[in-house]
Amino acid sequence: MASVTDPGSFAELPAPHRDSAPDGPLAWAGYDDSRARAATRTGEQESVVTGTALIGGRRAAVISFEFGFLGGSLGERTGDRLEAAYGHAREHRLPLVSLIATGGSRMQEGMLALTQLQRVARQSVLTRAAGLPQIAVLRDPTTGGGWATLGAGADVVLALPGAQVGFAGSRVRPADADPAAYTAEGQYAAGHVDAVVPPSGLPGALADWLRVLAAPRSAEPVEPPAALADVPPPQTGWDAVRQARHPGRPRAGAYLDAYFELRLPLSGDRAGGTDPGMLCGFGLREGRAVAYAAQCGTATRPAGYRTAARVIRLADRLGIPVLTLVDTPGAANDADAEHVGAGAAIADTFAALAAAAVPVTTLLIGEGGSGGALALAAPGNTWVTPDSYFSVIAPELAAAILKRPASEAPSTADQLRIRPQDLVSLGVARGVVGTA
Repeated sequence: MASVTDPGSFAELPAPHRDSAPDGPLAWAGYDDSRARAATRTGEQESVVTGTALIGGRRAAVISFEFGFLGGSLGERTGDRLEAAYGHAREHRLPLVSLIATGGSRMQEGMLALTQLQRVARQSVLTRAAGLPQIAVLRDPTTGGGWATLGAGADVVLALPGAQVGFAGSRVRPADADPAAYTAEGQYAAGHVDAVVPPSGLPGALADWLRVLAAPRSAEPVEPPAALADVPPPQTGWDAVRQARHPGRPRAGAYLDAYFELRLPLSGDRAGGTDPGMLCGFGLREGRAVAYAAQCGTATRPAGYRTAARVIRLADRLGIPVLTLVDTPGAANDADAEHVGAGAAIADTFAALAAAAVPVTTLLIGEGGSGGALALAAPGNTWVTPDSYFSVIAPELAAAILKRPASEAPSTADQLRIRPQDLVSLGVARGVVGTA
């Protein structure tokens, strides 16, 4: 706590009182002695310390685990403190930051310890419904129910390098299990952690997240980015295709860098996948919070769609407007993509956008390939750059389906009316953006 909170700002919350039978609810021989030794060793009365503090000048509710107290395990008194911390966060409209280091549920309290996970899950749901963000920091180790509730259930998940992270602790996992799968880096690669942050960078990372998530947000749609390429509108449909496919055309990263003064990435679909071709996160635009999901010009993988849907739903819950950048030749359609649910992932993105109560702004910055691109496009608030096109299908594929020779792809592109100015004329786009 001292390493991430502003000096002198921490105020501990009072611990709820609970009477306990000798040696706990199971009368586990020696349990009281174990707790007494843990208290003497750590100076704490339980495995968590809860309170409020300033982080980068912004107040937050803070939960910090003391692993030296019975392995940071969760028992009934732990659950009492966690429940009180969540309640305090909701009562005072504070974001919740959890600094986790736990081995899981406390065996000396048996099933009553395990049921604390239900209490924590309920508190997390109530806090989510209140529109308050939850940020988790995974320390070493973060395993068992602590990972499966406070950790994996948070909105933003940061982890310290080399931390052991996984549902199974080191003594209960299969003997032949790949140890890399149980690390912060392994969980990041699998899409379950948003960033691995070194200890020296953690205070700044938490301060930045609290700054962005506490920033004002507009009730109106954000303005689309300006075009980064100064090119004339294409004369033909095939010209539009060639401009959009030009290797030197500005991509999503350049647009995001030009648009935001600060942006913080979120990574992973929380279902075992990542897609480097989809950039997602939150940022500050002229001091206001904006969420973003941006395609990078590659065929979007199912994990990319699920990550985008995750961010759109989080932004909707927090009342933060969304910017999407569309740029893909289409959704990935290889066998692996189909196997992991390409259709379901695209459907989920369509649904997330359709259900969003916050305003969404879309800019088409390159290729708009079929439904894989449309899934990220805001109905009624989509803009286009001069070096872009949007098509029901790629002109070459349209020609093939219509049994035309490949040489007729350019004329087919004209028939499809895919130029930026055509999209405006058809009512698909609101307008063509100019350069700054």
